[in-house]
Amino acid sequence: MPEPRTITVEVLRYQPAKGTNPYVDRWTIPYTEDMSVLQGLQYIKDTLDGSLTFRWSCRMAICGSCGMMIGGVPKLACRTFLRDLAPGPVRVEALAHFPIERDLVVDAEDFVGKLERIKPWIEPREPRTLEEGPYTQTPAQLARYESFSHCINCMLCYSACPQYGLNPDFLGPGLTALLHRYNSDSRDGASAERMQLVHSEEGVWSCTAVGYCSEVCPKQVDPANAVNVNKTASAIDWFARFLPGKR
Repeated sequence: MPEPRTITVEVLRYQPAKGTNPYVDRWTIPYTEDMSVLQGLQYIKDTLDGSLTFRWSCRMAICGSCGMMIGGVPKLACRTFLRDLAPGPVRVEALAHFPIERDLVVDAEDFVGKLERIKPWIEPREPRTLEEGPYTQTPAQLARYESFSHCINCMLCYSACPQYGLNPDFLGPGLTALLHRYNSDSRDGASAERMQLVHSEEGVWSCTAVGYCSEVCPKQVDPANAVNVNKTASAIDWFARFLPGKR
């Protein structure tokens, strides 16, 4: 029988209850061809150190819970495979630019607060009664925003965004993409209200156009494009104020 393959996993630990500074733990674990980083962390927690703390849920790149820095890159642990990181070591840390609660778990309060501000729901352009039937749209109208609706709120783009790291008031790439999804929906009537946030100091003009947010997005949402589109929309709105009849 061949010897099982092994790989060393290094995790930056932080356990505030112990009153210690962050430190690195290392474990050498066996792995198979189909074993993800998330499964490797679960192996460590189940068999080597039950105190290791991280978030996960679906294990299918749908929930967005297992975002973390893997080899210095924001990734979903469930879709990152140990075979691609061999021979290792594999360095795993909590997502950058967020306060760490414990080990690989970050505080998402800032992100959730901003999520509420963009009104991530449809406010009907016009009221309809049940007798009038549902709000409908054509395939072409759906195509205007469909790609931006694939965001899973994993926050990888925020860890990739240098501007968010410098200025946490910045709305950020992912939520700008989600805002754009609702503003582009033919059924929605709240775009003027959301555009006030786009125009604001913490809106799209804080973006420095690095584009790394779109590179790390696991769902190809392209938040950098959403930011650029809204920069254009914001500029048009500003210049439109000086047209006759707009004052």
